[in-house]
Amino acid sequence: MRTAKVTKGGSDVVSWSSRVRRSRGTLPTFSGHVLGRGEGRNGGKEARGGCGASILIQGSSGTKGGRLVVVPRALRDRAAPPRPKRPKYVPSKIDDPNYVRIFDTTLRDGEQSPGATLTIDEKVQIARQLSKLGVDIIEAGFPRASPDDFKAVKLIADTVGTQPQDDGHIPVICGLSRTIQADLDASWNAVKGAAFPRVHTFIATSDIHMEHKLRMTEDEVVENAVNAVKYLKGLGCDDIEFSPEDAGRSRPEFLYRILGEVIKAGATTLNIPDTTGWNLPLEFGELIAKLRANVEGIEGVILSTHCQNDLGLSTANSLSGAQNGARQLECTINGIGERAGNASLEEIAMAIMLRGQQEMDGLYTGIVPQHIHMASKMVSEYSGMMVQPHKAIVGMNAFAHESGIHQDGMLKSKETYEIMSPETIGLSRTVDAGIVLGKHSGRHAVKTRLAEMGYDVGNDDLDEIFKRFKAVADKKKGIKDEDLEALVSEHLFQSTSVWELLEAQVVCGTMEMPTATVKMRGPDGMEHVESIVGKGPVDACYKAVDKIVKSPVNLLDYSVNAVTEGIDAIAVTRVCVESTDERLAYESASGLTRRRNFTAQASDTDIVVSSTRAYVNALCKMLMVLRNIQ
Repeated sequence: MRTAKVTKGGSDVVSWSSRVRRSRGTLPTFSGHVLGRGEGRNGGKEARGGCGASILIQGSSGTKGGRLVVVPRALRDRAAPPRPKRPKYVPSKIDDPNYVRIFDTTLRDGEQSPGATLTIDEKVQIARQLSKLGVDIIEAGFPRASPDDFKAVKLIADTVGTQPQDDGHIPVICGLSRTIQADLDASWNAVKGAAFPRVHTFIATSDIHMEHKLRMTEDEVVENAVNAVKYLKGLGCDDIEFSPEDAGRSRPEFLYRILGEVIKAGATTLNIPDTTGWNLPLEFGELIAKLRANVEGIEGVILSTHCQNDLGLSTANSLSGAQNGARQLECTINGIGERAGNASLEEIAMAIMLRGQQEMDGLYTGIVPQHIHMASKMVSEYSGMMVQPHKAIVGMNAFAHESGIHQDGMLKSKETYEIMSPETIGLSRTVDAGIVLGKHSGRHAVKTRLAEMGYDVGNDDLDEIFKRFKAVADKKKGIKDEDLEALVSEHLFQSTSVWELLEAQVVCGTMEMPTATVKMRGPDGMEHVESIVGKGPVDACYKAVDKIVKSPVNLLDYSVNAVTEGIDAIAVTRVCVESTDERLAYESASGLTRRRNFTAQASDTDIVVSSTRAYVNALCKMLMVLRNIQ
């Protein structure tokens, strides 16, 4: 990468990147902040301008085409203020009163979404990405739920929770627990290997929960909460978070009492959940303000929020909480979670990044936004929870413009309709760099484009991806970014294969009974072949796979989508299955017994092949979990 430094009116100029081509031309003199052009080979031409503009030159040395963006200083300062150093972690205080801790519960609350079961390996990979993203606290799971959950939390604590990032940051690793002693023991034993271990314990405090779910009096609830915190202190846990479940519908006076008592017992963080998404932003902000004013000892702990999205207000409520003194915000990647989901990490982080300095009295976080896109992609692929196209920040339409008026504005200046660039969150906007991927493309071209798209692919992974790329390129003219992403997603974001699909052949039509012949390689290395009749070609393939694998499941969901337009488009198939094995039943944090669901996807130009491979991938995820239980 070549970098040019140009100064005008004291403002600094950013570098140009080889991803974007530069056009020849002369930068016009301007008054104010406009979109201009630059020129130069093997060097930059000094920009001319007025009003102390900041200029971003983008282009590559020795190329034709590109753009030079003149960014208004006010917009630049709002979009990318210099990020102060992250304060040293101390459980019960933050040295900088403007710093907001980000508590991610994707691996705990997020996994409670129906069909969002994750394997141990998937959880560890997501935790690594969250650490890279700069998350302060990772709630890695509910260790008491199952042996598999305990193993996952412990592994994350022992690995991700001990390995610093380049800036020295190590996330806190947290385990969830009810106030039951066995829960507390499991959580502490799972997380204590981390550099910064935390246990998060909770009990309901609303009248409706105490009466109908707990069947406890207020005194009994307070006693349970205090005893849990004291027990954790006795185990050696010095970082204790307490949540009064359904605080949004609890009587404020009871909250003052129970929170004051757990502070005396040793709690270091008080989390205020709007468990049912009932509160409005003004209402929730006022609750936080009342707690700060009325809870004895609250000045010596961190106040936190956990907002559900039942009325679509989780992000607004979280930000309202921060503006009223909360300094920890709980959220999930893509906003996944129970029912309508949780506050979305990417929405909270970008809102504070873009508006925190001016509109929120200088609030900031330690999130590194360039890793948002990859975190979103990883969670979506592993969990099987697709991101809706219009989802803020990470939806596929978040940076798309179809209206003619909008397109006209974007061509003149991207700032007309975009308050942030896709590059800010690590998403590379498709650029024609003169390279068209096809069947004659080599490994270097594929690896280069993947790197530009944000994928850091090792040689072994590249070998497999390139093999799939060549197979598709032989059938499809011109491989687009969407095609490449579908191929790489299936390889990088799918579990290790227990069974491998070798061949799938179907015969169907108006004159034939749909018949499938499937050949697979098992964990013993032996090949197995079955032929069977079904109601259709996909049903026949699934029945043949079931006959080979002999692990019965219920198919809960099946969908096929074309990645791009055209008859030769790659098909991406997603399936969700539910195991019938009793060993995969588990108890959720809310006390309900559930069966694990497993979601997987696959891609191919042949719909039957992609469907069968997706089904096999889902079965492999289930078998990997069963193997860990054994």
